[in-house]
Amino acid sequence: MTSVSDLLNLLILEKISETEFNGVSKTIGSPIVFGGQVLAQALNAASRTITNDRILHSMHSYFLEAGNLELPITYNVSVVRDGGSFSVRRVTAHQKERTIFILSASFHKKEEGYDHQIPMKPDLKQPEELLGWTDILQKFGDFLPKSLKAFFEIDRPIEFKPTEIVNPLDKKDVPPFSDVWFKLKGDAKNIDLATKQQILTYISDYNILGSTLYPHASKAHWGNTQTASLDHSMWYFRDFDFDDWLLYSMESPSASSARGFARGNIFTRDGKLVASVAQEGLMRPIVK
Repeated sequence: MTSVSDLLNLLILEKISETEFNGVSKTIGSPIVFGGQVLAQALNAASRTITNDRILHSMHSYFLEAGNLELPITYNVSVVRDGGSFSVRRVTAHQKERTIFILSASFHKKEEGYDHQIPMKPDLKQPEELLGWTDILQKFGDFLPKSLKAFFEIDRPIEFKPTEIVNPLDKKDVPPFSDVWFKLKGDAKNIDLATKQQILTYISDYNILGSTLYPHASKAHWGNTQTASLDHSMWYFRDFDFDDWLLYSMESPSASSARGFARGNIFTRDGKLVASVAQEGLMRPIVK
């Protein structure tokens, strides 16, 4: 995938019935289905059963089994409730007889109310000042670990620019914080809000678990640690556009019992808080 049009083709599912949909998979460099893809496809399925113009405001999900890239994924939607203000949907994802993922999503009618938000970090470097993943590959590719270089070599519909580059060869513990600018490649205009939320959810599964490894970087890295997303929750606050860079500001408050917890906030460049994310992931040391 190289552009937003490729990503849209991946996320918009084939309709089998009013509550059943099929999706296919594209690798992002790992041998299993990317969690962000399953999240976004499940939301696409859920949103297509909403007929009252309600807007997605939160979702909560669990990854149960690794997805097979070669098999289609079937999404079954249960209409849990259509109340006076909120509609709730439950989505179950299957490959053959295996349930690999479950998600609950809540949609809210448009209402006016009080409004506040936390501010974006001040004085961050702007995207124009930073190297993207493509730039990092071109500049440092010969010095990167083989697995990391292979990951960077995959074509993606998103460009990422971290405000600080953590050198994996330094083997030095660093604070559990990360700020990454991101932008879609290609024409991202005239996308409806539901689809923008699905794309944002896809992107939200990138980078976030990295902050859980940073405080242990002197001994832990992607090569000697078994990692996997266990759950993923997201809250959607305000409309936005993909015509400029957005900032994903992440932190890891805790790691224990072979699990790491991370959370993040997504802002527009001018500081509008668009969404918040929380995820717990497996981070099990590999004993050889």
